[in-house]
Amino acid sequence: MLQIAGSSTQKVLGVLAADDGLPAAVEALVLQQGLTLPAITAQQIIAQNVTPDLSEQSTANNYPLVYVYCNKVVNALKEKFRTFSGEAQMVVEARVSQDRLDQIESNLQAYVDAITQVLDNSRGDLGDGAFFAGEYEVTFGGVKHGGRNFLQIAKVSFVLEISAG
Repeated sequence: MLQIAGSSTQKVLGVLAADDGLPAAVEALVLQQGLTLPAITAQQIIAQNVTPDLSEQSTANNYPLVYVYCNKVVNALKEKFRTFSGEAQMVVEARVSQDRLDQIESNLQAYVDAITQVLDNSRGDLGDGAFFAGEYEVTFGGVKHGGRNFLQIAKVSFVLEISAG
């Protein structure tokens, strides 16, 4: 099962960090809507499930950050003769931090819009038995102390259908 979680995370990471992925989507939002939004590079998209306080203690963070991870794998044996046929529940977590409360929530919402736009454009077969149907759920956390002073996190959760072996 570890291979399913890891390979699913790498697939989503590849989609988000691609040339036409999240960095391009953020840049397009800035141009279309005239936003003043810090750009995201592929290095700011990380395959890891780590709490904000722990990540701040162990690395030098350059916000905004996007974390990609698999939080649950279910082998439902939907296909009779497959070793694994089920789903990987994925999370893309956007973290925004700044020294003032002004615009923190609207900036986070813009990054979530860019993430969901990339996901919308990636519906279908992701290769190697992974399929994304297009459904996702977004949850916004409250602003709290952390990062550069204030930190807010949003999670985009979705399911990849997996058929392997």
